[in-house]
Amino acid sequence: MSITYQPKKKKRKKTHGFLKRKSRAGGKKVLKRRQKKGRWNITV
Repeated sequence: MSITYQPKKKKRKKTHGFLKRKSRAGGKKVLKRRQKKGRWNITV
């Protein structure tokens, strides 16, 4: 079995960051949902 998770801060931000979420319709929905739920961290 290969090791699949090789954490990289840059990749994490680029894929799941606030600006990435904001730039897409689905992402905006995600942000809205998480804010409504009262998450401490909306994104990474």
